[in-house]
Formats: sequence, C-alpha cells, structure tokens
Amino acid sequence: MEQTVQRQVRVIPATKQARAAAPRRGGKQRVAAYCRVSTDSEEQLNSYAAQKNYYTQKIEENPDWEMAGVFADEGLSGTSMKKRKEFNRMIAACKRGRVDMILTKSLSRFARNTVDCLKIVRLLKAQGIGVMFEKENINTLTESSEFLITLFSGFAQAESESMSRNIIWGKQKSGEAGHVAFQYKKLLGYRRGPDGGPEIVPEEAEMVRRIFRRYLEGASLGDIKKELEADGVPTAEAVEGWSYQVIRNILTNEKYCGDALLFKTRTLDPISKKTVKNTGEWPMVYIEGNHEGIVPKAVFLRVQEEMARRASKRKVMQKHGRTEQGKYSGRYALTELLVCGECGSPYKRCTWARNGKKRIVWRCVSRLEFGTKYCHNSPTLDEDRLHRAILGTLNEYGAARGEAAASALKLARMAQGGTESGDEAALRQRLDELGVEQAALVDQALKNMEDSELNARMKAVVEEKQDILNQLAALQKETERQALQASRRQEMEAWLTRQPDILTEYDDGVTRRLVERITVVDAETIRVKLKDTDVEIEQKMC
Repeated sequence: MEQTVQRQVRVIPATKQARAAAPRRGGKQRVAAYCRVSTDSEEQLNSYAAQKNYYTQKIEENPDWEMAGVFADEGLSGTSMKKRKEFNRMIAACKRGRVDMILTKSLSRFARNTVDCLKIVRLLKAQGIGVMFEKENINTLTESSEFLITLFSGFAQAESESMSRNIIWGKQKSGEAGHVAFQYKKLLGYRRGPDGGPEIVPEEAEMVRRIFRRYLEGASLGDIKKELEADGVPTAEAVEGWSYQVIRNILTNEKYCGDALLFKTRTLDPISKKTVKNTGEWPMVYIEGNHEGIVPKAVFLRVQEEMARRASKRKVMQKHGRTEQGKYSGRYALTELLVCGECGSPYKRCTWARNGKKRIVWRCVSRLEFGTKYCHNSPTLDEDRLHRAILGTLNEYGAARGEAAASALKLARMAQGGTESGDEAALRQRLDELGVEQAALVDQALKNMEDSELNARMKAVVEEKQDILNQLAALQKETERQALQASRRQEMEAWLTRQPDILTEYDDGVTRRLVERITVVDAETIRVKLKDTDVEIEQKMC
C-alpha cells in the first residue's frame, strides 16, 4: 500500500552578515577611492584637493585597509563615462584584480547616468568588488543595494537633466537678447578685441576674401584647397589643415558678412550629448549687423546662391540613370554652360584620336550614353570652332558695353539708395499696433475666459500678425534679390572697364563671368545667353 508523501518547504535562515568586500587571503583589503568635481573653478579645485586628502587619510588610518590608489577627475561632467580618464583607469585596475573595494562620496559623484551606474556596479559586484557610497550609506554588495542605487541615481540623473534644460533656456534667452559667442580659435579672420568683441585680423581677412572671390570666379572647393596649400596659407588656430569642409564652412558662415545665426545645432539630451543640426525643429535667432563683416552682405548671398546652383547641377549622365545629381567641376567653363538645344542635356568634352592625331570635340551626353534613343540630331562640335564663336559673341556684346555699364550703375544706385520701403514701414507699424492690442486682449481674457467674441478677436489678431510676418519675409527676400542683382551688375561693370575693347583669345574665366548658358541650335549655330541681362545672341560657327 503506497504511502502519501507530504510536501514541505523549509527556509534556511542566513547565518552570516554580508561583508563590504571579500578580504584578500592573509592580508588587508585593497581600497581605492574615487572623487570628482563638476567644474574647473578655483573653488571646486579646492574641493577636489580636499577630497583626495580626506580619502588618503581615511584609508591609511584603517588597519584593515591598504591603499589601492585615489582616482580623481576634475572639471568633467558626470553624465558620461567616456571622457573620465581616471574613472576608467580605476575600473581597469579592478578588472585586473588590484582593487577589493571602492570608496566614493555619493552616487552623483560616481555617475549621474542611471544606466551606466548600474552597469558598472553589476560588473564590479560580479568580481566581488563593492562600492561604498558614503552620503547614501549604500554598500553595493548588500541585497537591497540595486534598488537604492536605481532610486538615488535616478534622482541624480533627473537633477542633471533639469540643469541641462536650465542651461539651454539661459542660452536661448541670451541669444534673444543679442549676445553672440565667438570661437576665435576656429574662426579665421577674427580675434577678441580690447572691448571683448570681435576684431578683424587684416592678413587673415584677406585670405577669407580670397576664398569668397575665387569661388565666385568659378573655382571649385578642390581648386581653392590646392591653391591655399600651394601658397602655404595657414588655417585658423584650432583647424588642422585645409579640407573641402573647412572651405565650405567659411563660405557658409554668416559671421563673415557681419551677421550671426544662433542655435544652428542642438544637444538632444544631457546623457548621450549627441549634437544634431537644427533644420527648423527648434527656434533660431538671426542677428543682422552684429559686428564688422569681412565680406559685403551681397557677396555672401551670391556665394550661397552659387552654392545652391552648383548643388542642383545635373551630372554628366551614366547609363544607369539619366538625372543623377553630381558635384560641380571648375575645370572647363563649357562643361556646365553648353547644353543641347534638342534634349536639354549637357555637352561633354571628348578627345578623339585618329591616325595618331588628337581632336577635341564637344558632344551631347545623351547621344554619348544612349545613342539616338532620346536625342536624334545633336551635332558634334569642334572645340576650336566653338571657342571662336563664343569669342565673336563676347566681342559683339563688348561693343555695346557703354550702354550696359550705364544701366548697371543706375540699377546699383536704385538698389542702394532706398532704405525701408513705405509698404514695409506701414507693415511694421501695423505689427506694433497688433502687439499692443494682443496684450490688452490677453489681460481681458484672464478676467473673462468664456467671452466668445474676445476669443474670436484674439484669433483674428494672431492670424493678421502671421500674415504680416509672411509679407515682411517676402519683402526681405525681394530686397535681397535686388541687392544681389545690383551687386552682380556693378561688379560686372567694374570688371568690364578693365578688359580690352576687343578680346583676341578665348578664355574660360571670361566665359564663366559673362555667360549664363550656351544652347547648341545646330551644327552651325549656337545661342549665347549673357548673365544678368535679357540679351541672348545667336552666333554662327566659323
């Protein structure tokens, strides 16, 4: 007969207390200390020295302890482990078995990132190494330690995030008040002046003007880089050498025309500290006329316009796609100016070699890549004939340039003579009036939130303000466009006065300056559109 076995559960109580750390065999515990200060101010550095002295004395006074080192980081944030060299050196010593226990003042000194803090504590605990947090009275080798660490380090992280938000808010308000910070070590052409503001460095400023001038003359970023390196031109102090990106940064930096754009980037959070480009997700502040510019505003805007034009330029086609976007090349002016009158594709420079003789021709890229599939009748043009036709067109235009110069000067004066248009002044006055009315409506709304007529009027005021802001933005854009056109015309007139009346040789630089587009009509005819004019001249090949 089977007997029924009754199931019993019995708890065996603990007979020993948890130790702070497992002692070394036949010896003392090797104890290390970690301390950190948040800034490098004199007051904090005194605290840093005091912490080192405190832990050194505390470890040496305990007969069961042996000094394993005092590790201290100064002037660093506690939200990231990456830049804390001493902290990482201490963890490496723990992994090599040279530390039995770590002393530290508090969780916030150890780490303000909850995830990193728990990760390190678990790693050390797995090796039998405890961390003693004095302020919170936590020993990581006890059972309740992980819960307490999560709790207290969560508070520390929240404090760090709050401080970060306060700093961002402070910077935002400082920017709105017009305060601009300059990184002089990275900014070629400027230094800190006696008044604390930016001061132009003449010899460096000339290099900046050279970069802007060469870009507008048609040089590519690569061309400019080679020229600067060949001439031994130094970069800004904190910039290692010339690169495409360094030159691009100079060409797109509004500080060189005397303005300042704040909050171009944003730090996502205080833990990862990842910085991203602000493409409109957060508000920015643009300050015009903040300081003395190195290049005129019109020149800066022309560079931005030219940069956008080059970026949108269609690449010489390849067989795997007809509309790829490609980078600008400044080698030959005609590479981007000469287009097929039949299909609109660009022309490409080719070298034909027959019977040991070379012949330079220009051919429609569509015909080169796809035969007659898209373009049926585009002609092949000899480079010499093409150059002579362009030269003839430019000389024909040059014969009438006296009239063009007078027109250019007139337009330039018109653009520079006016200040603020009557329409703009009226809009700004109306905007001020709406601001006053909006403030009064807010006061009334606070007294009577249920007034539907009041709410409707408030909505109408807000909508009208936005409409005016849109109109002002459009006016500003149109003013900039006119200033750009006048600047180009004025510069063109000044350049033309320095040229001979008759050009005797074809020159890519002259073509790039004067010509906007050349359309191939047929094997004997081209049509040349001149820059910033309504002039388009049809020229026979010869």
